[in-house]
Amino acid sequence: MTPSRAPEPHPDVKVFLERYNSLDAPSFDEVSAREARQLFDDLGLGGEPTIDLESVTDRRIDGPDGDLPVRIYEPGTAGEDRPLVLYFHGGGWVIGGVDTHDGTCRKLAAESGYPVVSVDYRLAPEHPFPAGLEDCYAALEWAADAASELAADPDRIVLAGDSAGGNLAAATALLARDRGGPAVAYQLLIYPVTGTANETESYRENDEGYFLTADEMAWFREHYFGREIDEGNVYAMPRLANDLAALPPATIMTAGFDPLRDDGAAYADRLEAAGVPVTYRNYDDMIHGFFGMISEPVDLDRAHAAYDEAVDDLRRALE
Repeated sequence: MTPSRAPEPHPDVKVFLERYNSLDAPSFDEVSAREARQLFDDLGLGGEPTIDLESVTDRRIDGPDGDLPVRIYEPGTAGEDRPLVLYFHGGGWVIGGVDTHDGTCRKLAAESGYPVVSVDYRLAPEHPFPAGLEDCYAALEWAADAASELAADPDRIVLAGDSAGGNLAAATALLARDRGGPAVAYQLLIYPVTGTANETESYRENDEGYFLTADEMAWFREHYFGREIDEGNVYAMPRLANDLAALPPATIMTAGFDPLRDDGAAYADRLEAAGVPVTYRNYDDMIHGFFGMISEPVDLDRAHAAYDEAVDDLRRALE
């Protein structure tokens, strides 16, 4: 894939960037993990919930280290044996949670008609790799067992996520293949971290000024990896795996003004070369995080269009 960026960001994105860059607040890499989480929560990019569903339920399931919180979004669609979306939130493995991505999961459930389960996996640095990944895999095992309870088909589970969540979705799919675990029908990877993003052109040309910075990316990685050796682990960076054959089909979305743009494109290339069906979409005038900007204070038409295209891809593959 040869992704590019537009001559300049979309006008609505430029307005957001001007406001964001004018904030009298430190960047994530200048504060502690706890302070960064509060900063991210305070941004409120997802806005207040604007999409009503039949039910939104918080519950706890068995995780590898005790109870694992999940949030279940039921759209109230008729019939049984629907596909099920397991969603892993972004935030560099350090920040974010089910609350920060509530709007994203509501919209995915409403637009697709599929139940969505958002996973509140453990965060670094308190719980470095592979804790969060093991939580995501445990959630996949639970989803396969609980599918009938959710009126869903255990053979049509979608692993989805944005940024670090996209990394966890890709890694969970790889782990499921290698462990002979539950079947995964599809991957929806939104500007995912998949490998050595800091060696790409997009990492250099978008290193600052476009919301996510290269310094913040380095800060996230330093917190995620408790040991240097883990940085080369294929379940931390799936693009480093020698063999990507027999993985589920995927939609991969990237943004032109995102340091991770070329990383996602490179993973699409690797999957395609391994014989995995891939739909690659690059939103050349968007920035990292745009997929969540679907309600006030930041509501992007291009983000809504991305959901439409993602849902179309899921329906073509699963129905």
